[in-house]
Amino acid sequence: MCLCVYLHRLHKRCYNTTVIAPPLEVVTVIRSSVFVSSLAFCWETKCRSVACNKVYMLESNNLVTFEGLPNSSAYHTFLLDEEKGRLVVGAKDHIFSFNLLNISKEFAQIPWPASSTRRDECKWAGKDLSRECSNFVKVLQPFNQTHVYVCGTGAFHPVCSYLDVGKKSEDSVFRLEPHVENGRGKSPYDPKLLTASMLIDGELYAGTSADFMGRDFAIFRTLGKHHPIRTEQHDSRWLNDPRFLGIHLISESDNPEDDKIYLFFRENAIDGEHTGKATHARVGQLCKNDLGGHRSLVNKWTTFLKARLICSVPGNNGIDTHFDELQDVFLMSTKDPKSPVVYAVFTTSSNIFKGSAVCMYSMTDIRRVFLGPYAHRDGPSYQWVPFQGRVPYPRPGTCPSKTFGGFDTTKDLPDEVVQFARSHPAMFNPVYPINNRPIIVKTDVDYQFTQIVVDKVEAEDGLYDVMFIGTDAGTILKVVSIPRGSWHDLEEVLLEEMTVFREPAAITAMELSTKQQQLYLGSDIGVSQMPLHRCEVYGKACAECCLARDPYCAWDGTECSRYFPMAKRRTRRQDIRNGDPLTQCSDLQHHDELSGQSTLQDKTVYGVENSSTFLECSPKSQRATTYWQYQSTTDDHKQEIQSEERFIHTEQGLLIRALNKKDSGIYLCQAVEHGFMQTVLKVNLEVIDTERLEDLLHRDEEAASAPAHEFSSSRETPNQRLWYRDFLSLVNHPTLNSVDEFCEQVWKRERKHKRQKSHLVQKVQLHQQQQQKTATSPRNHMHAQGLAAKWKHLQERQKGRNRRTHELERAPRSV
Repeated sequence: MCLCVYLHRLHKRCYNTTVIAPPLEVVTVIRSSVFVSSLAFCWETKCRSVACNKVYMLESNNLVTFEGLPNSSAYHTFLLDEEKGRLVVGAKDHIFSFNLLNISKEFAQIPWPASSTRRDECKWAGKDLSRECSNFVKVLQPFNQTHVYVCGTGAFHPVCSYLDVGKKSEDSVFRLEPHVENGRGKSPYDPKLLTASMLIDGELYAGTSADFMGRDFAIFRTLGKHHPIRTEQHDSRWLNDPRFLGIHLISESDNPEDDKIYLFFRENAIDGEHTGKATHARVGQLCKNDLGGHRSLVNKWTTFLKARLICSVPGNNGIDTHFDELQDVFLMSTKDPKSPVVYAVFTTSSNIFKGSAVCMYSMTDIRRVFLGPYAHRDGPSYQWVPFQGRVPYPRPGTCPSKTFGGFDTTKDLPDEVVQFARSHPAMFNPVYPINNRPIIVKTDVDYQFTQIVVDKVEAEDGLYDVMFIGTDAGTILKVVSIPRGSWHDLEEVLLEEMTVFREPAAITAMELSTKQQQLYLGSDIGVSQMPLHRCEVYGKACAECCLARDPYCAWDGTECSRYFPMAKRRTRRQDIRNGDPLTQCSDLQHHDELSGQSTLQDKTVYGVENSSTFLECSPKSQRATTYWQYQSTTDDHKQEIQSEERFIHTEQGLLIRALNKKDSGIYLCQAVEHGFMQTVLKVNLEVIDTERLEDLLHRDEEAASAPAHEFSSSRETPNQRLWYRDFLSLVNHPTLNSVDEFCEQVWKRERKHKRQKSHLVQKVQLHQQQQQKTATSPRNHMHAQGLAAKWKHLQERQKGRNRRTHELERAPRSV
């Protein structure tokens, strides 16, 4: 790690400073060989920068970031209002309103802290004053055309109120009503607990905890004209320490009486379902018109059922790899509004490996599971088995309507139906994903999935679902689903992987605006805004644009730009399904777009004999496979470089561990994708023998040991030539340990210099103070001159060590 940090510092100095420096030949050797060969140690020892394989948007114009307030955090609750052009965000002690066009401009904020009394009570109860005893906004639901219903933790005393946002965007209204009501059953007490809520027809459905200790979890319906209703209390068969992630209203038929509320959550497995402690992902259903029972389950749900969601990778030995930690869900609408596609993000709690997955589910499969059988405990070991007895009529879980049974309300249901529903809330069969396997699996990576949103994009050859997946490392994965033979056989293509926060912070909220074509992201430290498409990153050739396979982008004849379905242009090129530039760009060969020669990089790199060097080559497409070819400067024959002891192929390029003089020549980096090959990099490698380098180093040491006055007429001073010793010292270090020791020596010298600098400054300041009090004697004057001379010499020496580049316009000197 020391080497990576140190090289980064040297790299910044070398490339960001323009000073008089050593001869250009030496500088070129150092910059291209020693720096790169030392960087090779980083790759070889897994000390890799995230920038190697992720696109950083922080310094670009594509990303807009709100860094957050010093006295706030936890920007986790989003409400997107495209009609008013605003994004409402709930955070710690604040509610924000951001402009969808640019969240960093024209945003409004409302402080909503907990009262000092509630904060003191929270502290006395043993909670953390700064992290827990605040008002964390957890609920933002549109109440009517002018108001939003808001709830917060209130320092472990949940509170709710109404937020006035005006009827139109030009009203510029954003204020919190003074009326405050009890938030129990609407917002959790503990800010760390996950909650889900949805306001439907003036009634708030919420999955949350209802007590201070966080033990009474329930699904509530509050507000509205009906009596509050909830799930059965303290019954692990209903809910067993759940974490709620989403609530959605989905119509069952054309009759509104059949509408159901679907809840997505995870909970601990019930005893007997699994050996040991395990987590199960769940989907639950409720009837919207459920009013509870008449004699049993009074003010309790009578139509609540739940089923397990399976997301696993089938194994060859019959043992599946399960992803059970449900993190987020997104419902993608289809032509049939009653049958959306459910995208779900999972992680694993396994101690063996770390991984994430995305599974797709159809509402047809979910509804089929809720038709039976029910889970029932039976047998000598009291295990869960499918219920084989008689199921009462109407079937438990059926909504009271004219469609089924003719019951007007759940209070009219027979007692045996209510009793059966009370003792059998779980279904025996699980819900399996489409194609019985995940569409995305990521294992052995240093991050996990946290959030997902999906956009349906129209391309030249059909409609595609583009997924934006947030991670706990603060990155966004942009992935497109492409059918191979049918929509049940999907290929997942990773388009981009982007870092959107300056510090690693988990993505905890995501909203997608199709109107603005923007994605909004929330985390602990702030809010970010990024475009859904960045066509310019795919290069400047037709082949590169076609190989990208991004439904948002197409080749328009001159550049890779946004694709508009309504625009009819002959020169437009796009092939998402196959990504075949041979058919799409064949008529553009005279412009070199097909071969990609217009974007070919050609550079010269110098290496030092017996040292290592790294030839970096990263194709724009993350799906391309790279091959390296070698060509001698005296021969036209090209030969492929195989990975062996001296030559190591990596994702970022080619590592040559020990250079020989015969390694000089031309190295070609070939990118191959879908049978299409293009040369993306041409490197002319020149290996400098050790004797020549030692001669340069010997001249440098002689210059450094010479008196300073001998350099008065020269264009270079000793301090200006000493700086690249640091680089040369890295050349012959074969192990990382030696490099670590070298870094330690360098940092010790720097710390020593800082101490000397500080000591001299103190002496000068002390002497100046003494001069003000006493008359200045010749002896004191000489002492002050001596201190000043030392101080000037130290400054000049440091300036010389910091000089890292040479004026490239200057012709190289012969050696």
